[in-house]
Amino acid sequence: MPDPIDIAILNRRTFVAAGAAAAAFLPYLARAEDAGANALAPSQKFEDDFARIAGAVTPIEGKVTVDLPETAENGNFVPITIAVESPMTDADYVRAIHILSTENPHAHVATFYLSPVNAVARVQTRMRLAKTQNVVVLAEQSNGEMLILTTLVKVTIGGCGI
Repeated sequence: MPDPIDIAILNRRTFVAAGAAAAAFLPYLARAEDAGANALAPSQKFEDDFARIAGAVTPIEGKVTVDLPETAENGNFVPITIAVESPMTDADYVRAIHILSTENPHAHVATFYLSPVNAVARVQTRMRLAKTQNVVVLAEQSNGEMLILTTLVKVTIGGCGI
């Protein structure tokens, strides 16, 4: 049986002050990709908000593009740009774009309401992400369809964490 490993949690100041000695801890720092599948399981708040927005409609993938950093060095300020392919005519347009996060205390991040007057189905904002999680974008179409795109964002803590 191998010897137990002591894992130290270092803040950035301690890590920098320790210099080369702190480098010995690098192999033991938890990384998002090392976390189990349950680490990214959606919260009950997300499930409730998703069900409220989607209703009985089953969202389909496609026509939605999201510009979101793969790794966010600061979870307090994560930029996101969402575009949906749509002619934005009176007969065919995007009614709403919803942003949800699977692990935030408040899963429903934002909703943008659109109409044919917008001419382009594109929105841009910033959001806070509490930790590494999936960001789910739902685009509600005028014909009742719901489009979906899910993107994983890894949030680092102090530049070297989860």
